[in-house]
Amino acid sequence: MKIRVLAVGPKMPKWVSDGAGDYLKRMPRDIPIEFVALALGARGKSASTEIAIAQEGDTMLAHIKPEDHVVALDLAGKAWSTVELSEQLQQWREQARNLVLLIGGPDGLDPRCLARANQKWCLSNLTLPHPLVRVLLSEQLYRAWSITQNHPYHK
Repeated sequence: MKIRVLAVGPKMPKWVSDGAGDYLKRMPRDIPIEFVALALGARGKSASTEIAIAQEGDTMLAHIKPEDHVVALDLAGKAWSTVELSEQLQQWREQARNLVLLIGGPDGLDPRCLARANQKWCLSNLTLPHPLVRVLLSEQLYRAWSITQNHPYHK
């Protein structure tokens, strides 16, 4: 199983790649995690937010294969505890499908991306900055994996 995180937004600061990278390199070889940065849709006086979201959606959907299991990070999604996330991770591994996690832009995910998602996950009820989401997501995926392996990291 491979995990790809499709994240809309600008280039992240170094502390994000350092923080997320620390957890990504700890993941086992059979569950690699790849972050794919996607361009923001055009915003401004001459471009509407809806058009920008649609552009981001077009790009995101182009990166998703029909056989991928897609999880959208969305406030309306289900909030999982760390233990529940580890159970989800185990289920995803047993499906033997690649996992794609979607992180929308500043105005959220395109409705077509939400419709394509097999699951919706609320990472937090708090409003988090995109850089922090990447680090938090990396750490929680590593922690979930450590639980499935009875690794002492979770303790």
